[in-house]
Amino acid sequence: MEPLDRPHYVDYTLAYAAFFILAMGLLMVASSSMGVAEKVSGSSLYYLVKQALYLTVSLLVARYSMRFPVKWWFDKQVLLLFLSFFLLALVIVPGVGHSVNGSIRWLRIGPVSLQVSEATKLFMLVYLSGYLVRHRDSFEETVLGWVKPLALLLVSGGMLLIEPDFGSVVVILLSAFSLFFLAGLRLRYVFLLLGLLLSAFTLLIVLAPYRLERMTAFLHPWENQFGSGYQLTQSLIAFGRGGIFGVGLGNGLQKLFYLPEAHTDFLFAVLAEELGLLGCFVVFFAYGLVMWRSLCIGRKAYCLGLYFHAYLAYGLGVCFGTQAIVNFAVNMGWLPTKGLTLPLMSYGGSSLLVNCVVIALLLRISHEVSSGDYKKSSNKIPGASGLKLES
Repeated sequence: MEPLDRPHYVDYTLAYAAFFILAMGLLMVASSSMGVAEKVSGSSLYYLVKQALYLTVSLLVARYSMRFPVKWWFDKQVLLLFLSFFLLALVIVPGVGHSVNGSIRWLRIGPVSLQVSEATKLFMLVYLSGYLVRHRDSFEETVLGWVKPLALLLVSGGMLLIEPDFGSVVVILLSAFSLFFLAGLRLRYVFLLLGLLLSAFTLLIVLAPYRLERMTAFLHPWENQFGSGYQLTQSLIAFGRGGIFGVGLGNGLQKLFYLPEAHTDFLFAVLAEELGLLGCFVVFFAYGLVMWRSLCIGRKAYCLGLYFHAYLAYGLGVCFGTQAIVNFAVNMGWLPTKGLTLPLMSYGGSSLLVNCVVIALLLRISHEVSSGDYKKSSNKIPGASGLKLES
């Protein structure tokens, strides 16, 4: 491990945008959770204190993870892939996985709960980035080259659907297909994959009654506003009450037992009510900055022939942005409810920890690309500087 000893190579735009989102998240968790926290624990600060603790641990882990060169992730890619499959298999074992709201997505480790899908997103992107470097020629020129990673994605997606966690499957597949496209997959294959993806999603929605009910509620929420459309209609009411400037921080009404999951999946609706359209635009801008900087970092790495750095930066940025966009769209009634948190903002330790590591990894990639640390013999990755590996 090599510490970052030259702080002037830190991507300050990315770092400041991420810290702003974290600060806004802590503020909105405090505002949105007071009512339910007092009901659950007797203290209105219960969820705020827990989120502050999660944030402290996440920042410490993220700071430590920045000490690992990008090559460390390249070397451990297969191990991380097997670890993700092991965790996915473990969580669906009867009696092992912990159920919340009818979904078995968590592993209990003492007092701590780990949401496996969050770690899976990161580990799968690390493996796919490494695969695209190790098999660059076959990926671009043969069908088998992209079928093999697709098969792994389908297996992990199938295991996530057993939990069930449809939202994470959507995010992982969209991120992977975007990465395939950026890595040079031929357009006819991209369109074929998108067609198969849309067909599969349609089939999954039709075959699962609860997903079909969510789709119906999404299309016609006001027809059953006290039943299947309740959560969405309450979210839309929050947006309507917020207007341009909002009703003021802490003055929202929808969080007071009207809007379910106000401090997790629907945190953005509370923000819209209290800070208005102006506050929404500021948050949009911050997330846009994170995604833009990740793509810029990836582009710079690609121009230097650092393909693993580039693919990983692309993949992490797209995954982070995709999950945020899906959460925004769900809150605004543009997409069916998916059960996805807003990265770095929503309450939850697993999501916060993994996304802090994502930001740290992006900062590490930016540091190596800008400082030239990748030129050190200990940090060199096969396939860098334009060298192609044999498939």
